[in-house]
Amino acid sequence: MSESVVIWMGTALFVTLVVLPYALQSIRKQRTNLVNKREAVSLGIDKPKAQYPLIDDVACIGCGSCIRACPEGGVLGLVGGKATIINGYRCVGHGLCAEACPVEALKVGLGDLKSRPDIPILTPTFESSVPGLFVVGELGGLALIKNAIQQGTTCVQSLPEAPENDCEFDLVVIGAGPAGMSAGLTASQRGLNYVVLDQQEPGGTILQYPRKKLVLTQPVEIPGYGMLRKSEYEKEELLSIWQSAITKNQLNLRTGQQLIGITTKGSGGFVIQTATDVLTSTYVVLALGRRGTPRKLGVPGEDQSKVMYQLMDAVHYKSNHLLVVGGGDSAVEAAMGLAKQPGNTVTISYRKSKFFRIKKRNEERLFDMLEKGEIETLFDSDIREIGPDFVDVVQGETVHHLPNDYVFVFAGGVPPFKLLHDIGIAFGGKSREMVATT
Repeated sequence: MSESVVIWMGTALFVTLVVLPYALQSIRKQRTNLVNKREAVSLGIDKPKAQYPLIDDVACIGCGSCIRACPEGGVLGLVGGKATIINGYRCVGHGLCAEACPVEALKVGLGDLKSRPDIPILTPTFESSVPGLFVVGELGGLALIKNAIQQGTTCVQSLPEAPENDCEFDLVVIGAGPAGMSAGLTASQRGLNYVVLDQQEPGGTILQYPRKKLVLTQPVEIPGYGMLRKSEYEKEELLSIWQSAITKNQLNLRTGQQLIGITTKGSGGFVIQTATDVLTSTYVVLALGRRGTPRKLGVPGEDQSKVMYQLMDAVHYKSNHLLVVGGGDSAVEAAMGLAKQPGNTVTISYRKSKFFRIKKRNEERLFDMLEKGEIETLFDSDIREIGPDFVDVVQGETVHHLPNDYVFVFAGGVPPFKLLHDIGIAFGGKSREMVATT
C-alpha cells in the first residue's frame, strides 16, 4: 500500500471520527438555536426592554466566544454561522460578551433610541431635552449597579459651575439608589450645595430584594468610598457599604420625600415639589429607576392585606398556602425562598407557557425544586379572584380553586414616564429628536 493511500485513509478516518461528528453536532445546535430564535420572535422576547447585544453581522466570525462568556445563558446563539440574539429578555448588560469578542463585532447598547418611546433622549453627559435636567440609572435604559454608579458620577462631574441665581441649591438629586447616591457623593466631593431626595430609605431597587439575595456587580468605584471588587454581594452587605459611604461623606440626604412635580423657574433653574417640601435648584438629576409603582392585576379581592407586591423576608412565612404571580426573576426567587420554609405549599401562576426571562442560576435552582415537587407551576394561567382563604386561577378551561393565605404579585411596575413627559423630557419614537452636544 502506497504512502499516499495510507495518508488518504488516515485523513478519511480522522474526518469520519472527529470532524464529521463535530460538524453534525454544530448543525444540530444551530438548528435548535434557529427554532429557539423563531419561538423568541413569536413571543416578543428577542429584544429586551432595556439594553441588549448589538451584533455586526459583517464583522462576526461565528467563533462563539460571546456565547461562552455570557453568564446568563440562552441570550445568544449561533444561527447560520453568525451570533444572534435568542432570548434578549435575559440580557442584563454585563458586557462580558463584548469583552470576549476577538473582532469587536459586538457591543451592548440600547439600539436606535430615536425609535424607542421608552428611552429618554440624552446627551453623552446624560442631560435631557430640558437643559439642566439630567437622567441617570435604569430610567435611562441601562441596568447594572456599575452603570448606575458610573452615570451618576459622570453626570455630576460634567456639570458647569452654577451661575448666580436665587436658587436654594446648586443641585437636587431625586432618588437614592446607586445612581442617585453616586451623584450626591460626587456633588459632595465637588463642594456643591446639593441635596438627595427619596421617598424611602437609601438603596433604591436593592431595598426590594429578598433577604440574602445575591446582587451581581462588576468592579467599580463608589465616589468618596472606594472600589467594589467582588463579583457578587449579598443585599445586606451592599446596603451596608452604601450606608458607610453616606456616613463617611456626610451625604445630605432627605427621606420621606415623594416627588410630585418639577417645573422651570422664570429666573432660571427648577422648582421641585415633593409631598412635604418645595425646593429650588439650578440643576436636577433624576435617578428614579424604572420600577415605578407596582402593576396591579385588576381582579376582585386584590385590595386585601394578604396581597403583597414584594417579599422582604421569606422566613416570616411558615405553614402557609402561598401563590406567587409572575415569571421573572423576582417571582421565581420569592417562590424558591418561600418554598424553603417549613410547612409551606407554593404555587407559581404565570401567564406564559414557560419561564424565559429568568437568570441561568435561578433557572437551574428552580427546575431542581420543581422536579422534587417543592413548587407547583400553573403556566398559561390568570388570576380570576382572590378570596379571604382561596384563590381562583384560570388555566384554559380549568379553574383551580386553591387554598390560600397570601398572594405575592410580581407583575412588574408602571415606570414614571408620565411624570417625565409632563416635565418636558423627550423620548424616542414620536418625540422630537434632540441633538446631543458634548
